Parts: sequence; C-alpha cells; structure tokens
Amino acid sequence: MSVQVSRRAAALALLTVTATAAAPTGLSLYFPDAVFARGERSTVIGRSVPYGMLGDLARRADRAAVRVGAVLGTPVRPLIVVPASDAGAAALARTGAVDGLAALADRGRVIVVPSTFATLSPTGRDVVLAHELTHVAAGTGRAPLWLREGLADYVAYRDAGLPVPVAAAELAAEVRAGHVPHRLPGPEAFAPGGTRLAQAYQESWLACRMIAAEFGEERLVRLYRDALEGDADLSPFGDFTTRWRAYLREQLEGGAG
Repeated sequence: MSVQVSRRAAALALLTVTATAAAPTGLSLYFPDAVFARGERSTVIGRSVPYGMLGDLARRADRAAVRVGAVLGTPVRPLIVVPASDAGAAALARTGAVDGLAALADRGRVIVVPSTFATLSPTGRDVVLAHELTHVAAGTGRAPLWLREGLADYVAYRDAGLPVPVAAAELAAEVRAGHVPHRLPGPEAFAPGGTRLAQAYQESWLACRMIAAEFGEERLVRLYRDALEGDADLSPFGDFTTRWRAYLREQLEGGAG
C-alpha cells in the first residue's frame, strides 16, 4: 500500500476537512503548517507530527476501516486529526480535559490525543482507532450508552487476537472472585474517573459479543440501528440479563479465552 505525505496540498486539504467536519477551529489549530498522509481509504492530518507517524496512522486507519466496514456493511473513509498537543485535541473537540483518552470521535472524524496515544502498543493503537471509527461510522442517536460502547469495543476487539480474559482483565478478576454484575451498566458507570470505568466498557463489550456469538453479527447491527431510533428492545433475546451473566462466567472464570 502506498501512503503519500505532502505539505503542498495541506492548506487545500484543511479547507476541505473544515467544511466537511464543520470545525471552524481547525484552521486556527493547523494552518499554515499542517501536513497530511493519505492511505488507500484514510486521510490523516497533523501539526508538528513526524511524517512517519502520519504514515503509520494512515496504514492503521485503513485496516481499521476494513474492520468497521465488515461489521457495519458500509464503506468507511477515515479522517484522522493529530493535534500538536493534548490541549489542541481538547480545543478541537470543544471538550474539557482529555486526560486518559487516546483518541475521541468528533463530528465525522477521529481526533488523536498525542501523549496517551503514543504510549499504546501497536495492538492498542489498532483497537483504539477501530473503536472510535465505529462511533463515527455507526453514529450514536438514541442508543443507550452501554450499546454504543459495547458495539465499538466489539468491532475493535473482533480481529485483535486478544483472549477475552486479557482484554477484559479487570472484569475477569471480579468474576473469578465471585462478583458477577447484576445488570448492564447505566450511563453513570461511564463517568470519567469512575472506579469501575474499565469494567463498564468490558461488560458492554461482552454483552454485544454474546449477541453476535449466539444470534449473529447482523442481528447485533440490526439491534444497534433500531436503538438509534430509540428502540433498544432486548426481549427477542430471552432473559437477557441472566443469559449475559452466564456468558460472563463462561468467558472469564477460567482465565483463558
């Protein structure tokens, strides 16, 4: 695969990106010294970022796009933005602190948080990109938060090659100690800084993974699309909570995936 990096077209690319993503702050953050890398499917724009990093991101975004598109059944054309600093990421996303985040989905693009993303392993970078691209491609609508995050993690981990107890290490430790959650996580469980934030994501992921394993991936996607309109009906899956709790034990108690 060829990844092309250029300064000459950066200004034009920025104008296009800003119009598409409706982000007027983009020009002030990146113009005039932005660079970009283009993969087969993806475009990566950065400021004060080494060319090699942009090219690597373009290749990873291309792979993530294939993974996301395979599940959702739609073509995915990633736009990845790499600010010069974490403060730049927060400003571009118009959000508060981005402490602990490696990337975030924002208005049709993925914004990388440079300091945290740099600490990730290669597999971790692939997982994060696929997760955030799922948010971009699938949308959020009125879907409950557990389903939004669960689907994103389902796509992210689907082909990552990580055993379930490794990817859900925190939840696995609780389950092996006899503490199996009694209900799906509510919105409050995803609050930044929460004591069980990792477990909330893992519980949601395994709920979606169970649906895909037992009812088919297309059924999971259909549930999500219905939930976008406010219809997150779990009754077709029987006693969902009981089935899910049993699945957690099956996947996590033995310590191997």
